[in-house]
Amino acid sequence: MEPIVTVAGGAIRGRTEHGVTRFLGVPYAAAPVGPRRFRLPEPAPAWEGVREATEMGATCAQSPYPAPIHALLGSDGIPGEEYLNANVWTPDPAARGLPVMVWIHGGAFVRGSNARAIYDGTAFARDGVVLVSINYRLGVSGFAVLDGAPPNRGLHDQLCALRWVRDNIAAFGGDPDNVTIFGESAGGMSVAALIAAPQSAGLFRRAIVQSANGAVAADPEDARRVSAALAEELGIAPTAADFGALGPDELRTAQNAVALAVMMDPDPQRWGSTVIEQGLGIMSLFPVRDDDIVPGPATEVLAAHPERAVPLITGTTADEFRFFTVPTGLAAGITTDTLPFVLTRYGIDPGVAEAYSAQRPDASPPEIFNAILTDWCFRSGTLDFADANAAGAPTHVYEFAWPTGISGLGACHVLEIPFVFDALSAAHTLTGPNPPQDLATEIHSAWVRFATDGTVGWPAYTPEATHVRLFDSPGSSTVTDLRAEELAALRQAIPRP
Repeated sequence: MEPIVTVAGGAIRGRTEHGVTRFLGVPYAAAPVGPRRFRLPEPAPAWEGVREATEMGATCAQSPYPAPIHALLGSDGIPGEEYLNANVWTPDPAARGLPVMVWIHGGAFVRGSNARAIYDGTAFARDGVVLVSINYRLGVSGFAVLDGAPPNRGLHDQLCALRWVRDNIAAFGGDPDNVTIFGESAGGMSVAALIAAPQSAGLFRRAIVQSANGAVAADPEDARRVSAALAEELGIAPTAADFGALGPDELRTAQNAVALAVMMDPDPQRWGSTVIEQGLGIMSLFPVRDDDIVPGPATEVLAAHPERAVPLITGTTADEFRFFTVPTGLAAGITTDTLPFVLTRYGIDPGVAEAYSAQRPDASPPEIFNAILTDWCFRSGTLDFADANAAGAPTHVYEFAWPTGISGLGACHVLEIPFVFDALSAAHTLTGPNPPQDLATEIHSAWVRFATDGTVGWPAYTPEATHVRLFDSPGSSTVTDLRAEELAALRQAIPRP
């Protein structure tokens, strides 16, 4: 069956299989190429006749993941200019008032797309939700601070996509007044920024932030240091005109070189303190403070404006940072002797390792390092954001604790996504061959309930009652004061805003 619906640009033809209809690669904005690359998003031009929407659309130009990460996730790369597109899965385009979820992918703001198999929205549509996944500008195109260009273009793309959802989702059976946005990693940071942004009012009702925090917003002058390094690498001026004259391959090459330089030499004097501290040693291009949609880090903005809070689920995996150190071999080089030096490199008082070792007497130095970095980069900031949001709206916190079958990775970054999407068959390179379906059913169902009516099935989190849902198999549970001693030691060593 090939149903046809009409959206702002014209008619599109999808495909129905097994009771779910999908429309893929639908442009929500004009192709950001040529003079549009560094402008705010513009409406997609109308098309004649019926546009086929049965194949994944183009993705923003990007480099493949390094080989060890590629082996776990694969990489994204569908050529084409119309990469500001959306995919939609719906149980019935003729329905009315279905809950809507909008997925914002991760990838450190330089990689990723809505075309990944583990982001397939079939299970959400099967369970009565209209699922939308979006692309946005990445890397230099989306986040470099350049003279003659507005900042945070990638976030403006996301806002543009949400306006497209508001104006068009009824054509797919969705309710524009019952939208939940959710995302992981850079996508979760984007969700946090959108909650705090004044321009997002009325575009969504609820939000889910997975494996992210609300502390990310580079100082513009620090971000300009990265742009100056990019321009120097390319032999041009740091202007939209000069960067716009280059092709994506040239931009990618320079972007990779500067990202490596930041990782190898994380010197705040060279790159600026906010690039190093908020980039977490992983990111060099990410949202920046401006006078528009990012007045500051989302946690700070939300603390000052609790009226912007929305019903929220937020959480992390138990072993986030192993994803970055175990496959690459970095963890293997951490010993009792080198651990203090590595922690110092990240600006962390090495004395904090004593508190973690006391709670984990059998843990090796790499395990202690990864536990500290998981809390520093993810868990501490997640709870700070939960504290701020809880002042204005119901907030629920989780930790994904089931360890993957891939040796050494534990409950690592990204691992919860195929459980959320109930797409385990597409994720065995990450989960191992026998992931527990009961856990996918539990988590996916919680996300569906939340998008439908705001309920989740475990108590709300507040600063006074720190309930956390531990998702695990066999048997999830709800706890309070999860690893409070470690978190207190870390926060004493590295105060958060």
